[in-house]
Amino acid sequence: MATPMVSERRRLGPHTTVLVGSEHGKYPDGNTVLVEGSDGRLVVDPSLSARSEGLDVDRVVLTHTHEDHAAGVSGVQWSELSVHQADLAALRSMDDLMLLYGIPEAQWPEMSAMLRERFFFDGWPSATGLADGDVIDLGGVTVRLIHAPGHTSGHSVYRVEPDGVLVLGDIDLTGFGPYYGDASSSLEDFETTLAKVREIEAAHYVTFHHKGVVEGHAAFAAAVDSYATAIQRRTDDLLALLAGGPQTFDQLLATGIVYRAGTRPPLFGESVERHSIERHLARLVADGTVATDGQQYWRR
Repeated sequence: MATPMVSERRRLGPHTTVLVGSEHGKYPDGNTVLVEGSDGRLVVDPSLSARSEGLDVDRVVLTHTHEDHAAGVSGVQWSELSVHQADLAALRSMDDLMLLYGIPEAQWPEMSAMLRERFFFDGWPSATGLADGDVIDLGGVTVRLIHAPGHTSGHSVYRVEPDGVLVLGDIDLTGFGPYYGDASSSLEDFETTLAKVREIEAAHYVTFHHKGVVEGHAAFAAAVDSYATAIQRRTDDLLALLAGGPQTFDQLLATGIVYRAGTRPPLFGESVERHSIERHLARLVADGTVATDGQQYWRR
C-alpha cells in the first residue's frame, strides 16, 4: 500500500496548521495538527500522510492510542511522546493495544502483523502519560488536554490558545456516528463527552477524519447533535431485529448494528459489533425494554 500524502496545509492562526490528509483524512489516513511556539513545536496525532512531511518537533501528543493516530510517530523527529495515562499502556506495548481493542487472542498475531506493516506501530516504551488539565507551554501558545473518554478510556481533546482551536480526535462528526466498539470504550462516557465538548467555545474545531475543520460554535454544536443521533439509530436497529421474536446474541451479531452490509472489516469488525451490541443490549435490559433468559433476547 502506497503511503498517502498531505493534500493541503491549512493555517488556523499564528501558531496552528492542519496537515490535511488524503481524501480529507479518510481512514486509514487522518488530519494532523502542528502547533508552533517561540519555545517549541508540537504535533497532535501524526497520521500516515504526516510521515512524508519531515517533521522535527519537541513533542508528539496523541488524542488516544489507535493505530491511525500513531501511524506517523516513527516518521517524525521528536523528544517526547505522550497520551492520556489511561491509554498509555497501549501506546507502550502491542499486547496492551490488543487488550484495549478487545479482539480475541487468536487474532493477535495477524492483527499485530497488519499494524506493523500498514501503520508502523510496534509500541514506544518511553512514552509518557498526561492527565486532564495538563498544559504544554510552547512559548506564546499553550496546548491543554481535556479528558474526553468514550471512544477509548483515555481519549482526549486538545485546546490550543490563543488560536481558538479544539482538536477533537475521533469525535469525528461523521454520519457513521460515535465509535465505542473497543474493550476500553464506553457508550455512557461517550454520551457524557459529547454533552461536555458541545459546550466548549472555539473558533475552529478539527476532526481527525473526514470533516476536517468546522468553523464556529454554532456549526459545531449542530454537527455534534447530528452525530449523536447514530446512537439512537443503532438502538432502533437493534429493537427492529428483535421485533420478529426472540434472538440469540449470535443471531444479532450476524446482522449487526454498526457496519452496513458488506462493509464489516475482516480483522476487527466482528469484535466492534460484539462490544457495541453488548452495550446497547445492557442498556435495554436495564431499562426494561428487552428481556433475556441468558440465551435469547426479546422485546417486552
